[in-house]
Amino acid sequence: MKVNAEARQRLSALLRSHEDEIQRRWAQIAARTLRGRLTDAELQRQVREVYAALLAALEGTGDGDLTGSGGGETRGALADLSRSWARQGFTPTETANLVFTVKEVMLGLSESADADQVPADFLVLSRLVDEMGLYTFETYAKAREEIIADQTEQLLELSTPVVKLWEGVVAVPLVGTLDSARAQVVMEKLLQTLVDTGSAYAIVDITGVPAVDTQVAQHILKTVVAARLMGAECIISGIRPQIAQTVVALGIEFGDIATKSTLADALVHALRASGVEFSKRKAS
Repeated sequence: MKVNAEARQRLSALLRSHEDEIQRRWAQIAARTLRGRLTDAELQRQVREVYAALLAALEGTGDGDLTGSGGGETRGALADLSRSWARQGFTPTETANLVFTVKEVMLGLSESADADQVPADFLVLSRLVDEMGLYTFETYAKAREEIIADQTEQLLELSTPVVKLWEGVVAVPLVGTLDSARAQVVMEKLLQTLVDTGSAYAIVDITGVPAVDTQVAQHILKTVVAARLMGAECIISGIRPQIAQTVVALGIEFGDIATKSTLADALVHALRASGVEFSKRKAS
């Protein structure tokens, strides 16, 4: 949306001549929907930043179009606001309303005797503010998607720990459903741990996996193959009777991969395979 130069000049002059009044009234109106979730000082700072973004759009070298090169400063300020409020848990409506609120303030100014130009230019201002509000809404949505993606990745990291059980033996205790995204995280963390610890045995414990279907089995097998390529042998533990029956019914083949019913049995197998005199260590 392009704003003609004369309208931009009049609106800019009006905003600057009533700067304190506009910002004070703007913060008062915005506070209604925020219900005390921001301090007065913080809200006033946010209002000043949006006010500066509005002036930048009006006084920039471009034609008042946010999508043009002259709207870079305004877009940057609105994007910072969107990301900040998304991280603080504000809704997209609350974020966009902070921008839209200036319309109500300007309508109040139109009743002033020295604001004769406001009614004529209000439509122009309204379109510019709408464009700013929509841009804020869009950037908020993108910021929120990024936050959710980061949180999902962090949860995956937390839900797939790789622990060292013994010298040369590590374990991956899986809990919950194993989908493609999580399987990739499991594989990456296991391989990195094998490199860091120099372990020769890795136990993939599926005690906490509620059900094993063909897809889950494929993910487990891929993890085992990847570990073998790193020079480590894998043992699958947590094979309960129900899971064993399902595996047989589905015709899933684990080949020469060692399987055990419990994590303890898998650890004993790994220790014996690595030449540890387990019975003596247990007795001591």
